[in-house]
Amino acid sequence: MNIIADRIGRIAPAETMAMAARAAELRRAGRNVISLSQGEPDFPTPENIQEAAIRAMRSGKTRYTEAAGIPELREAIAAKLANDNGLIYPVAGISVSSGAKQAIFAAFFASLNVGDEVIVPTPCWVSYPEIVKMSGGTPVCVPCPETAGFKLTAAQLEAAITPRTKWLMLNSPSNPTGAVYSRDELVSLAEVLRRHPHVWVLSDDIYEKLIYIDTPFNNILNVAPDLYERTLLINGVSKVYAMTGWRIGYAAGPTQLIKAMNLVQGQIVTSATSIAQYASVEALTGSQVFVETSLRAFNQRRKQVVEALRRIPGLQCREPEGAFYAFVGCQELIGRRTLSGERIESDQDFVRYLLDNANVAVVSGTGFLLSPYFRLSYAASVEQLEEALQRIEAACAKLLA
Repeated sequence: MNIIADRIGRIAPAETMAMAARAAELRRAGRNVISLSQGEPDFPTPENIQEAAIRAMRSGKTRYTEAAGIPELREAIAAKLANDNGLIYPVAGISVSSGAKQAIFAAFFASLNVGDEVIVPTPCWVSYPEIVKMSGGTPVCVPCPETAGFKLTAAQLEAAITPRTKWLMLNSPSNPTGAVYSRDELVSLAEVLRRHPHVWVLSDDIYEKLIYIDTPFNNILNVAPDLYERTLLINGVSKVYAMTGWRIGYAAGPTQLIKAMNLVQGQIVTSATSIAQYASVEALTGSQVFVETSLRAFNQRRKQVVEALRRIPGLQCREPEGAFYAFVGCQELIGRRTLSGERIESDQDFVRYLLDNANVAVVSGTGFLLSPYFRLSYAASVEQLEEALQRIEAACAKLLA
């Protein structure tokens, strides 16, 4: 008798996590593997944030909290949204979660009925379509090619909307491409959304402070405040404050939806970790010097990576505008053979080749629903990046035409 539910067979494993696990396994076996597969800053969490967590523990703040999160953190989030984004939310319109991923899951689980559609521009973060499927919905993946800057156009959005469409996913800066939607591009998307009032927008802003171009960060509400009552903002402290393991994300949106999301969260994890919540208050309200210094460091690494990749015959790299990823084209290497005679049939074959022959872990574009590409995270040290790029160059040079 099979104990596994049918729905599990519809869910694909996250290739980012799978590659990171494989790299860790090889390192434990003695291989000198450099993993550039996960979006995780290599910096330690800032001292002031660590100290806030210690104070919370020592003062006994180690109990359950409200499902929506401690009032102090929700107030800090409301202040952040007002000061940084010009958006006003009541505390009742904010929910704290165990990572931004859980906030997205709670939103879709609370709002999707079987057969409801979610428009997902691709390439996209690996978890978007799977969370939609887990919640009973149907992901409608819309390919956004490199020629369009890996971004959804208004015409594509119009063509993808049906009576069953409930959500549009927007992620800017983007994982995996680093693409940033301009104000004009968001205005065009908003014009389409106004014609379809049944469509909600989930704006994943987790990389908002990691932008390297002159274009300031904007989300859909900054250009279309009239969409306030059908937009959910997702954010968190993981990427910007080097707090990936603390697992704190948050959502801001209409109180009816937030209330339903809190109900979901209360039945899954009760609440986010109390200690991490108090640390996150300090992250949002304390010194922001770390944000500025880490942005400069990431920008240096971005330039290092792009320049090196563009020198490697067979690879193409569009300059990422934000986040900390390079989405690298490897079309010219598909069809080549390894020294052992194996043919590179896909980007998945290519990333396996890099892991097996160069001891470098990256993630195939197939995992992000656009191939043939691979994603390389430059949230690693300059020294690691330099070594990894040299290994990639050497491995590519060994492929036979």
